[in-house]
Amino acid sequence: MESELLSNNLLWVGFILLNLGLVTLVYRFFGKTGLYIIIVASIIAANIMVVKTVEIFGLVATLGNILYGSIFFATDILSEVYGKKAARRGVWLGFIGMVLMTLWMQVGLKFIPHASDFAQDPLLTIFGLMPRIAAGSIVAYLASQHHDIWAFYFWKNKTKGKFLWLRNNASTMVSQAIDSGIFCSIALWGLFDTNTWVEILLSTYLLKLLVAAIDTPFIYLAKRLSQSVVTKEPDITQA
Repeated sequence: MESELLSNNLLWVGFILLNLGLVTLVYRFFGKTGLYIIIVASIIAANIMVVKTVEIFGLVATLGNILYGSIFFATDILSEVYGKKAARRGVWLGFIGMVLMTLWMQVGLKFIPHASDFAQDPLLTIFGLMPRIAAGSIVAYLASQHHDIWAFYFWKNKTKGKFLWLRNNASTMVSQAIDSGIFCSIALWGLFDTNTWVEILLSTYLLKLLVAAIDTPFIYLAKRLSQSVVTKEPDITQA
Protein backbone atom coordinates (compact mmCIF):
# COMPACT_ATOMS: atom_id res chain seq x y z
CA MET A 1 0.00 0.00 0.00
CA GLU A 2 2.76 2.43 0.95
CA SER A 3 4.63 1.62 -2.26
CA GLU A 4 1.48 2.33 -4.27
CA LEU A 5 1.05 5.74 -2.59
CA LEU A 6 4.72 6.54 -3.18
CA SER A 7 4.27 5.55 -6.81
CA ASN A 8 1.27 7.91 -7.08
CA ASN A 9 3.25 10.78 -5.54
CA LEU A 10 6.25 10.28 -7.81
CA LEU A 11 4.05 9.85 -10.86
CA TRP A 12 2.16 13.05 -10.00
CA VAL A 13 5.35 15.12 -9.67
CA GLY A 14 6.79 13.52 -12.81
CA PHE A 15 3.60 14.27 -14.73
CA ILE A 16 3.77 17.94 -13.68
CA LEU A 17 7.35 18.31 -14.91
CA LEU A 18 6.63 16.40 -18.11
CA ASN A 19 3.52 18.43 -18.88
CA LEU A 20 5.08 21.82 -18.18
CA GLY A 21 8.05 20.81 -20.28
CA LEU A 22 5.77 19.77 -23.13
CA VAL A 23 3.79 23.02 -22.96
CA THR A 24 7.05 24.98 -23.14
CA LEU A 25 8.25 22.81 -26.04
CA VAL A 26 4.99 23.30 -27.94
CA TYR A 27 5.29 27.04 -27.39
CA ARG A 28 8.90 26.98 -28.60
CA PHE A 29 7.93 25.44 -31.93
CA PHE A 30 4.38 26.71 -32.51
CA GLY A 31 4.20 29.96 -30.55
CA LYS A 32 0.80 31.46 -29.78
CA THR A 33 -1.03 28.88 -31.89
CA GLY A 34 0.57 26.07 -29.88
CA LEU A 35 -0.65 27.62 -26.62
CA TYR A 36 -4.20 27.81 -28.00
CA ILE A 37 -4.00 24.10 -28.85
CA ILE A 38 -2.68 23.32 -25.34
CA ILE A 39 -5.59 25.19 -23.72
CA VAL A 40 -8.25 23.37 -25.76
CA ALA A 41 -6.65 19.93 -25.33
CA SER A 42 -6.01 20.46 -21.61
CA ILE A 43 -9.54 21.50 -20.69
CA ILE A 44 -11.03 18.54 -22.55
CA ALA A 45 -8.62 15.99 -21.08
CA ALA A 46 -8.81 17.51 -17.58
CA ASN A 47 -12.59 17.20 -17.51
CA ILE A 48 -12.34 13.53 -18.46
CA MET A 49 -9.62 12.78 -15.90
CA VAL A 50 -11.50 14.58 -13.12
CA VAL A 51 -13.88 11.59 -12.90
CA LYS A 52 -11.05 9.52 -11.40
CA THR A 53 -10.16 9.98 -7.71
CA VAL A 54 -6.70 9.14 -6.36
CA GLU A 55 -4.67 9.64 -3.19
CA ILE A 56 -1.79 12.12 -3.50
CA PHE A 57 0.41 12.97 -0.49
CA GLY A 58 -2.26 11.54 1.81
CA LEU A 59 -5.06 13.61 0.26
CA VAL A 60 -8.05 12.38 -1.73
CA ALA A 61 -7.94 14.26 -5.01
CA THR A 62 -9.38 14.13 -8.48
CA LEU A 63 -7.10 13.78 -11.48
CA GLY A 64 -7.07 16.65 -13.92
CA ASN A 65 -5.38 19.18 -11.60
CA ILE A 66 -2.12 19.05 -13.52
CA LEU A 67 -3.66 19.53 -16.94
CA TYR A 68 -5.99 22.20 -15.62
CA GLY A 69 -3.04 24.00 -14.07
CA SER A 70 -1.33 24.03 -17.46
CA ILE A 71 -4.20 26.18 -18.77
CA PHE A 72 -3.28 28.92 -16.28
CA PHE A 73 0.35 28.48 -17.29
CA ALA A 74 -0.54 28.89 -20.97
CA THR A 75 -2.76 31.94 -20.41
CA ASP A 76 -0.06 33.56 -18.26
CA ILE A 77 2.42 33.16 -21.14
CA LEU A 78 -0.15 34.64 -23.51
CA SER A 79 -0.76 37.54 -21.12
CA GLU A 80 2.93 38.21 -20.58
CA VAL A 81 4.07 37.96 -24.21
CA TYR A 82 1.03 38.75 -26.38
CA GLY A 83 -1.33 40.77 -24.18
CA LYS A 84 -4.86 40.56 -22.76
CA LYS A 85 -6.59 40.09 -26.10
CA ALA A 86 -4.57 36.99 -26.93
CA ALA A 87 -5.07 35.54 -23.45
CA ARG A 88 -8.83 36.08 -23.59
CA ARG A 89 -8.97 34.48 -27.03
CA GLY A 90 -7.31 31.41 -25.54
CA VAL A 91 -9.90 31.32 -22.75
CA TRP A 92 -12.79 31.45 -25.22
CA LEU A 93 -11.25 28.81 -27.47
CA GLY A 94 -11.05 26.50 -24.45
CA PHE A 95 -14.70 27.26 -23.67
CA ILE A 96 -15.77 26.41 -27.22
CA GLY A 97 -13.75 23.19 -27.18
CA MET A 98 -15.36 22.04 -23.93
CA VAL A 99 -18.90 22.85 -25.06
CA LEU A 100 -18.46 21.07 -28.40
CA MET A 101 -16.95 17.97 -26.83
CA THR A 102 -19.78 17.75 -24.28
CA LEU A 103 -22.43 18.17 -26.97
CA TRP A 104 -20.87 15.61 -29.32
CA MET A 105 -20.48 12.98 -26.58
CA GLN A 106 -24.07 13.39 -25.36
CA VAL A 107 -25.35 12.85 -28.90
CA GLY A 108 -23.02 9.87 -29.32
CA LEU A 109 -24.36 8.23 -26.16
CA LYS A 110 -27.91 8.37 -27.55
CA PHE A 111 -27.08 5.92 -30.34
CA ILE A 112 -28.22 2.38 -29.55
CA PRO A 113 -25.10 0.18 -29.45
CA HIS A 114 -24.74 -2.96 -31.56
CA ALA A 115 -24.73 -6.33 -29.80
CA SER A 116 -20.99 -6.58 -30.39
CA ASP A 117 -20.27 -3.18 -28.82
CA PHE A 118 -18.11 -3.07 -25.70
CA ALA A 119 -17.67 0.68 -25.26
CA GLN A 120 -21.14 1.98 -24.33
CA ASP A 121 -21.02 1.20 -20.61
CA PRO A 122 -17.52 2.64 -20.01
CA LEU A 123 -18.48 5.71 -22.04
CA LEU A 124 -21.66 6.11 -19.98
CA THR A 125 -19.61 5.88 -16.77
CA ILE A 126 -17.25 8.62 -17.93
CA PHE A 127 -19.45 10.86 -20.02
CA GLY A 128 -22.78 10.27 -18.28
CA LEU A 129 -21.59 12.76 -15.65
CA MET A 130 -20.20 15.07 -18.33
CA PRO A 131 -23.10 17.58 -18.51
CA ARG A 132 -22.82 18.30 -14.78
CA ILE A 133 -19.03 18.28 -14.82
CA ALA A 134 -19.02 20.45 -17.93
CA ALA A 135 -21.43 22.93 -16.35
CA GLY A 136 -19.26 23.24 -13.26
CA SER A 137 -16.11 23.38 -15.31
CA ILE A 138 -17.40 26.02 -17.74
CA VAL A 139 -18.66 28.39 -15.02
CA ALA A 140 -15.49 27.90 -12.93
CA TYR A 141 -13.24 28.15 -15.98
CA LEU A 142 -14.69 31.40 -17.30
CA ALA A 143 -14.79 33.06 -13.87
CA SER A 144 -11.30 32.00 -12.80
CA GLN A 145 -9.58 32.57 -16.14
CA HIS A 146 -10.94 36.07 -16.61
CA HIS A 147 -9.95 36.88 -13.03
CA ASP A 148 -6.50 35.42 -13.66
CA ILE A 149 -5.93 37.68 -16.68
CA TRP A 150 -7.18 40.74 -14.77
CA ALA A 151 -5.06 39.92 -11.71
CA PHE A 152 -1.98 39.19 -13.82
CA TYR A 153 -2.14 42.69 -15.29
CA PHE A 154 -3.03 44.22 -11.94
CA TRP A 155 0.19 42.90 -10.43
CA LYS A 156 2.17 43.67 -13.58
CA ASN A 157 1.11 47.32 -13.37
CA LYS A 158 1.69 47.48 -9.61
CA THR A 159 5.25 46.20 -9.98
CA LYS A 160 5.92 48.17 -13.19
CA GLY A 161 6.58 44.99 -15.13
CA LYS A 162 9.02 43.53 -12.59
CA PHE A 163 8.77 40.31 -10.57
CA LEU A 164 7.23 37.92 -13.11
CA TRP A 165 7.16 35.24 -10.39
CA LEU A 166 4.89 37.44 -8.26
CA ARG A 167 2.21 38.10 -10.86
CA ASN A 168 2.37 34.50 -12.05
CA ASN A 169 1.71 33.14 -8.55
CA ALA A 170 -0.40 35.93 -7.03
CA SER A 171 -2.89 35.92 -9.91
CA THR A 172 -3.14 32.12 -9.87
CA MET A 173 -3.51 31.86 -6.08
CA VAL A 174 -6.88 33.62 -6.00
CA SER A 175 -7.99 32.35 -9.41
CA GLN A 176 -7.52 28.74 -8.37
CA ALA A 177 -9.56 29.34 -5.20
CA ILE A 178 -12.38 30.72 -7.36
CA ASP A 179 -12.09 27.82 -9.76
CA SER A 180 -11.96 25.08 -7.14
CA GLY A 181 -14.87 26.48 -5.11
CA ILE A 182 -17.19 26.90 -8.08
CA PHE A 183 -16.28 23.61 -9.77
CA CYS A 184 -16.55 21.41 -6.68
CA SER A 185 -19.87 23.02 -5.69
CA ILE A 186 -21.53 22.52 -9.08
CA ALA A 187 -19.90 19.33 -10.35
CA LEU A 188 -19.13 17.22 -7.27
CA TRP A 189 -21.56 18.20 -4.49
CA GLY A 190 -23.73 15.19 -3.61
CA LEU A 191 -21.50 12.67 -5.41
CA PHE A 192 -19.41 12.16 -2.27
CA ASP A 193 -20.07 12.35 1.46
CA THR A 194 -19.44 15.78 3.00
CA ASN A 195 -16.06 14.96 4.53
CA THR A 196 -14.75 13.51 1.27
CA TRP A 197 -16.14 16.48 -0.69
CA VAL A 198 -14.38 18.97 1.62
CA GLU A 199 -11.15 16.99 1.35
CA ILE A 200 -11.40 16.98 -2.45
CA LEU A 201 -12.07 20.74 -2.46
CA LEU A 202 -9.06 21.50 -0.25
CA SER A 203 -6.76 19.02 -1.99
CA THR A 204 -7.80 20.31 -5.41
CA TYR A 205 -6.87 23.84 -4.41
CA LEU A 206 -3.61 22.92 -2.69
CA LEU A 207 -2.44 20.69 -5.53
CA LYS A 208 -3.25 23.37 -8.11
CA LEU A 209 -1.22 25.86 -6.07
CA LEU A 210 1.68 23.42 -6.09
CA VAL A 211 1.45 23.13 -9.87
CA ALA A 212 1.47 26.94 -10.12
CA ALA A 213 4.57 27.17 -7.91
CA ILE A 214 6.39 24.52 -9.92
CA ASP A 215 5.57 26.25 -13.22
CA THR A 216 7.44 29.44 -12.16
CA PRO A 217 10.84 28.48 -13.66
CA PHE A 218 9.04 27.28 -16.79
CA ILE A 219 7.37 30.67 -17.32
CA TYR A 220 10.77 32.33 -17.02
CA LEU A 221 12.06 29.91 -19.65
CA ALA A 222 9.07 30.68 -21.90
CA LYS A 223 9.69 34.42 -21.46
CA ARG A 224 13.33 33.90 -22.42
CA LEU A 225 12.26 31.99 -25.54
CA SER A 226 9.59 34.51 -26.46
CA GLN A 227 11.75 36.90 -28.47
CA SER A 228 12.83 34.26 -30.96
CA VAL A 229 9.40 32.62 -30.97
CA VAL A 230 7.50 35.84 -31.68
CA THR A 231 9.95 36.76 -34.43
CA LYS A 232 9.65 33.43 -36.25
CA GLU A 233 6.11 32.23 -35.67
CA PRO A 234 3.42 32.46 -38.36
CA ASP A 235 0.27 33.70 -36.61
CA ILE A 236 -2.44 31.69 -38.35
CA THR A 237 -5.08 33.19 -36.05
CA GLN A 238 -4.72 36.47 -37.94
CA ALA A 239 -4.89 34.92 -41.41
